[in-house]
Amino acid sequence: MTLEEQINADIKAAMLAKEAAKLEALRAVKSAILLLKTSPEGLTSESEMKALNKMVKQRKETAEVYTTQNRKDLADIELAQAAVIENYLPKQMSEDELRNEISIIISNLGAASPADLGKVMGVASKQFAGKADGKIVSAIVKELLSK
Repeated sequence: MTLEEQINADIKAAMLAKEAAKLEALRAVKSAILLLKTSPEGLTSESEMKALNKMVKQRKETAEVYTTQNRKDLADIELAQAAVIENYLPKQMSEDELRNEISIIISNLGAASPADLGKVMGVASKQFAGKADGKIVSAIVKELLSK
C-alpha cells in the first residue's frame, strides 16, 4: 500500500470517527502528495519523506512561536498535527545512535578538526535523511569535531 493509499484510507476512518484534528493533518498530507505529483521532481518515496519531515518541522516551529506568545491552545493543535504526520515517517534515530553513527563517519573520513565540518555533514545529511533532524546532527558533529 502506497503512502497516498494509506492516507486516503486514514482520511475515511478519521471522517467516520469524527476526529477533526487528525482529519486536518491528513488532508494537509494529501495536499502535499498531490503537489508532489505535479512537481517537476515527481512523486518518489524520498520526496514524500522530505515533504512529511518539512511539514512536521513547520508545525513544531509554529507551536514554539505560539507557546512564546502564550497561545497554548493553538500550540496544542500544531503539536497534535505534527504527531499525526510523524506516524507516517520512519522511526527517528535516538541521540546515542546518532553519536555512534557520526563517530563512524568521522573516523572513516579521517576528519579531525572543525574545519572538516562540511565533509562530515555532507555524508551525514545523506545518510540520516528522514531518520534524524538536521539541527541535532549538526550539533553532534560540531561537538565531536571540537574534541
